[in-house]
Amino acid sequence: MAVGGIGGVGAVNLSQLAELYRQQVTGASGTAATAGTAATAGTAATAGTAATAGTAATAGTSAPARAAAARGADFASAVGEGLQQLDSLDRNAAAKATQAATGDLSDVSDYVIAATQAQTATELTTTIRNKALDAFNEIMRMPL
Repeated sequence: MAVGGIGGVGAVNLSQLAELYRQQVTGASGTAATAGTAATAGTAATAGTAATAGTAATAGTSAPARAAAARGADFASAVGEGLQQLDSLDRNAAAKATQAATGDLSDVSDYVIAATQAQTATELTTTIRNKALDAFNEIMRMPL
């Protein structure tokens, strides 16, 4: 999946991206995702609701499996919240840039601060993603 600029033209809806990630982490098998909706095991959910197989899929599983699914869901929600915060910072910087360009911004340092926060958060997110991919690739190279 190609992801455009965060909050820019052609950007992916981060709540949908977080929801897809949540579904992958909780092991929702047989999930078909389309733009704006997600269908799981015969139930439909819109972008504003969460469709996880947590209750239906774990009804017959052991307690450790349910605990692992809960930890995965917690991690997925933390990732989703982080992406939403990043999107918020990016939108704030874009709004400040527009205000600065139109002359509506009283203090230009507000824009500089917002842009720096958005840039730093984007760099941190990219670094974390790269480290996670490196760790995943390292695990995949381990001999069985």
